[in-house]
Order: sequence, then structure tokens, then C-alpha cells
Amino acid sequence: MKKITVIDGQGGRMGKAIIEQLKKQLPDQELLAIGTNSIATAAMMKAGADFGATGENPVIVAARDSDIIIGPIGIIIADSLYGEITEAMAAAVGRSRAYQILMPVNRCNHHVVGCENLAMNEIIALVVKQVEQHLKER
Repeated sequence: MKKITVIDGQGGRMGKAIIEQLKKQLPDQELLAIGTNSIATAAMMKAGADFGATGENPVIVAARDSDIIIGPIGIIIADSLYGEITEAMAAAVGRSRAYQILMPVNRCNHHVVGCENLAMNEIIALVVKQVEQHLKER
């Protein structure tokens, strides 16, 4: 079984929605939720994550051995998510050998040119499809 890690910050709403959809589509898949704060972690745990942790060190550790990392694009940009992403977190995720599914959320002082301006539920549906496709290919 692949190790799938979902990283989110702020209130964890995005991570919560991703975990809910992944659990619906892949009910036997274990999911690790890492929040940049305890509120985000709690939201993702409530959504059905199997394991949870909070803060910089769990991001660094999970980046070493995750097969798939999912989160907003800000998880690879130091000081994003209103300062919740440290340089060490961004570097760990950016250097990770995990397959990274980054959601193009154009907030927190960055904008990804060329990305469609989709509703969050549309982005999450695309994330779930990408996870399923990646799992089938491996």
C-alpha cells in the first residue's frame, strides 16, 4: 500500500475535503494528515485520516518516505499560507521523491499563470482522479 500524505494549513478545509473524497473513492487506502497547525490537523482527522501530526518536523519526516504528497502549491513555497510554511517544510516537500499533487490555489501572495480558476470542489475532483491514475500506474 502506498503512503499518501495530505498537508494543509489555516483551517484545514482543503485537506479535509481531499481526505473525505479520497476515503470515498479509496476506502482501504491509509491517509496521513499533516497540519501546519492543530486546527488543520483536527479538521483532517475528523474527515477520516488514519494518522495525523502537526508542525514542521512531521512534514519533514513524511516528505522522506511518502509515495504521494497532496496539498496546496504553497507547501513548496517558504512563508506561504500566511507564514505557516517554513523554509525547512518547503525544502523537504520540494526535495521529496514523492509524487506531488499540488493544487493551484492562487492565494497567499502567489499566482500560477495558466491555471484555470476552478472551484475548490472541481480541483479536489481532479486531485482524486490523479491519485487513482497514479496508483494504477504503479
